[in-house]
Amino acid sequence: MKFRITPLNFASAFFLIIAVYSWVYGVKISGYHFKQMGTTIGWIFLLFAFVVSFMDIMFRNFLAETKKIWIVELSFITLAAIIFLLVK
Repeated sequence: MKFRITPLNFASAFFLIIAVYSWVYGVKISGYHFKQMGTTIGWIFLLFAFVVSFMDIMFRNFLAETKKIWIVELSFITLAAIIFLLVK
């Protein structure tokens, strides 16, 4: 099996780092430090990392070439960011 680095690999690693950071240091919202909310937010980011990893596996199964995977995953990340900003 060939190891390929893709954008969703970076995204899942980012979500894992944020999850561990929130577990260790807690969450600070509007100047107030919530130590208990850190575990909840950590589990949410861990769920995000799992979903992003699953999407990466799905894209790898459907597309064989690394260049096409990069294009599709970057498009997926861009679309998700645009939808997030529109809903926000």
